Amino acid sequence: MLSKEIATKVLEKCLITGADFAEIFEEDTITNSIGLIDEKIENALGGRSYGIGIRIFKGLKSVYAYTNDNSLNSLIDTAYKAALALGSLKEDISITLNNTKVLTDINPIKIYPNTVGYNKKIDVMKRAYKSAKSYNSLISQVSVGYLDKDQQVLIANTEGLYVEDRRIRTRLSINSVASNETENQTGFEGPGASMGFELFEKIDPEYYGKEASRVAVTMLNAKNCPAGKMTVAIDNGFGGVIFHEACGHSLEATSVAKGNSVFSDKLGQQIASTKVTAIDDGTLTNHWGSANIDDEGNPTKKNVLIENGILKSYMIDKLNGRRMNMKATGSSRRQSYKFAPTSRMTNTYIANGTDDPKDIIKSIDNGLYAKKMGGGSVNPVTGEFNFAVSEGYLVKNGEIVEPVRGASLIGKGSEVLMNIDMVGNNLKQAQGMCGSSSGSIPTNVGQPMIRVKEITVGGREEN
Repeated sequence: MLSKEIATKVLEKCLITGADFAEIFEEDTITNSIGLIDEKIENALGGRSYGIGIRIFKGLKSVYAYTNDNSLNSLIDTAYKAALALGSLKEDISITLNNTKVLTDINPIKIYPNTVGYNKKIDVMKRAYKSAKSYNSLISQVSVGYLDKDQQVLIANTEGLYVEDRRIRTRLSINSVASNETENQTGFEGPGASMGFELFEKIDPEYYGKEASRVAVTMLNAKNCPAGKMTVAIDNGFGGVIFHEACGHSLEATSVAKGNSVFSDKLGQQIASTKVTAIDDGTLTNHWGSANIDDEGNPTKKNVLIENGILKSYMIDKLNGRRMNMKATGSSRRQSYKFAPTSRMTNTYIANGTDDPKDIIKSIDNGLYAKKMGGGSVNPVTGEFNFAVSEGYLVKNGEIVEPVRGASLIGKGSEVLMNIDMVGNNLKQAQGMCGSSSGSIPTNVGQPMIRVKEITVGGREEN
């Protein structure tokens, strides 16, 4: 990685047109991925990505440039051209990189993926495949993916910061397809962590294979979901994707600082039911969205966003923190050196409540139990969303009666937060990839089972 001497020269060049802050982000990432379909390896890809991003601030103006040439001449030239975008030449400024941080590693690695042969990785995939394929004769196809990533970063800035970090992540994904004579239904599972290959000492690939196939077969045999306003119980784990998308993005400074969020200027106000406490925590050991530092070099933090319904904090990056006159919260992230960082989520979840999940189901006279959530869309300005339910059940008189498919949840994030009237005690998190202006990044979503007293359920008419 870049020496302090080279980083200093580059950062000094960034300030030649009167900028008041500059930053270097250097990245060296090795990625391995394997794809298996119907017990045959379809691809096995390995790649290395290296580059350096340079970001410069002048007040609230910013410019970002990047290169994969780490020679001093190239870096100086890149910095010079970026600086000229912010004004005319001024006097030279000297800086000193003396703020070298010693990190506490919150993601200890036991088995580095680069020490594990492809055969062992493929063995894990085949275990998941066989479990999924043998679940039921209706399973027509199973695809399994394996991914590991080893990212090394260096971050240096004109405030004297010079810090390095290494991030290891490993993930398994299983997609099962159940088929009959007329149609297909799918089930998906994607466990992952900020771990090495020891992930597979912690999780059971066979369980996730069976689970993906169970959902596919269940939904194949389900009838269509009726539509209308209903009471809905949303299960733990990936059910938290609704909070992540419909509310979490609206609490990122990327939206808040420009007034493009329904929650702008609402700190200290009640924006949710008193049952709701929501947290974004990048410090959780070995969690998928965790890191020692964010992509601006700040230590990650546990940020309480909502406490008993009261808005307590936003997720803030350095540039938007300037716009808001607020400090950064260790929430700045980016996909790679090709993206300027901005405020993003890490591990975002609704905290445990006191209700028993069994009591939540018993409390519903006529409604829907959304056991697993799928993808959806959201307008971050208004918080309006539409999410698919990948596994759902009708609830009648406090009992789960039958599976239904084709359900979707439609609403507005701010309204759903106020309509949560029961929160379970079975918090669970699940893994996903989140896309936004700084690219696609690994994030956890999570919650215990919650009850939304009324929400619009979209469905399909029976043929």
